[in-house]
Amino acid sequence: MSAPAEQRGGFGRGAARGGAGARGGRGRGRRGPRKDEDKPWQPVTKLGRLVNDGKIKSMEEIYLFSLPIKEYQIVDKFLPNLKDEVMSIAPVQKQTSAGQRTRFKAFVAVGDFDGHVGLGVKCAKEVATAIRGAIIVAKLSVVPVRRGYWGNHIQEPHTVPCKVSGKSGSVMCRLVPAPRGTDIVAAPASKRLLQMAGVKDCYTQSTGSTSTQGNFLKATLAAIAKTYEFLSPDLWKVIEPGQTPYDEFSGHLQVGSKKAAY
Repeated sequence: MSAPAEQRGGFGRGAARGGAGARGGRGRGRRGPRKDEDKPWQPVTKLGRLVNDGKIKSMEEIYLFSLPIKEYQIVDKFLPNLKDEVMSIAPVQKQTSAGQRTRFKAFVAVGDFDGHVGLGVKCAKEVATAIRGAIIVAKLSVVPVRRGYWGNHIQEPHTVPCKVSGKSGSVMCRLVPAPRGTDIVAAPASKRLLQMAGVKDCYTQSTGSTSTQGNFLKATLAAIAKTYEFLSPDLWKVIEPGQTPYDEFSGHLQVGSKKAAY
């Protein structure tokens, strides 16, 4: 009769796995954080360097001069309260000579529920990669939202300042101001986008193929962004913009570029 597995040096049916010298002891445990998560932010654009050095204090300074944002860390620095939400994930296919190639398309909305909102779209072979990329794209596309009143100017602005509309593909979304306490009368997708923008009361009207979730979200965002594309008479004030940050801090940028060269 053969000896029990304990006496045979762990060569039984996995009984001694995990012991000294057994195959189970080779596990590396839980992986640590990603390499890119450990590294501090090293800006590569002029705007990023000015933000990182504290020369630019808010997003409004960036919007004032229409400076393009190429690094999502800039948005993270000025809007730390941004929340992200996955709005839609759908598989998309491409016909190739080897057959069909399937990827996943993710739509992610970001907003701070207080006047800033963005929408990002990304395709990737894996769902997690698509979501991660869509969050970055959404942060880079954050737009300011101007809110207004339906009637008397009492308390804080709560609705859109006037009727605005946005279009994407065949979908048209129209936003109409609503009295305080109405809540957002909209489809679930556009309602969530308006909530993340900080709008509390609003009527909506949509036409076209609204079942196409991507175009519906894009049309809603286009309508929201239009609130900042005009100035009502009460905002007709002459503001001297002055120098752009690139001109104002040109000496600081030159010093920084010389240090980077060395």
